[in-house]
Amino acid sequence: MTGRRHSVFKQILVGFDGSEQSKKATNTAIGLAHSLDAKILVLAVARPPEPATSVELEAVLDDAKEHFQKAFVPLTESARNAEVELRTDIAVGHPAEQIIHRAEQDKVDLIVLGRRGTSTFHKWILGSVSEKVLRYAHCPVMVLR
Repeated sequence: MTGRRHSVFKQILVGFDGSEQSKKATNTAIGLAHSLDAKILVLAVARPPEPATSVELEAVLDDAKEHFQKAFVPLTESARNAEVELRTDIAVGHPAEQIIHRAEQDKVDLIVLGRRGTSTFHKWILGSVSEKVLRYAHCPVMVLR
C-alpha cells in the first residue's frame, strides 16, 4: 500500500450530558479525532416526562437546548483549537436508544462515553446508558472512567 494510511475511525459520536465524565469523554474524542483526522458529533439527549404531551416535549427540548448550548461552547472552542470538526446536536428520548440510533443513522465508526454521568439535569445517569450502548451499538464503544 502506498500513500496516506486511512483511519478506521472517521466519524466519532460522543454521548454528552454535561457531567465531568462526559466532558472528559469529549476531550478524549477531540484528541483522537485530531490524531486520526476524524470528525466528531457531540450528542446530548433530553429525557421527556412520561407520558409526555407535545407541550411538555417542547418545553423539555427548549430547556435542554438552553442548558446544552452553554455547555457546548467550551467543547466547540477546544475542537477549534485542535483543528477538529465538531458538530453538536440535541435529541429527545431515552439516551441509549437515541445514541445508538444516531450512530447508525450517521454511520459513526466509534462511540465515546463517560462511564457514569453525575449531572442531575434530566436525571441522566450514564452507567446504565453506557451498558446499553455497549450491548447494542453497531460499532466499537469507548467508555471512559
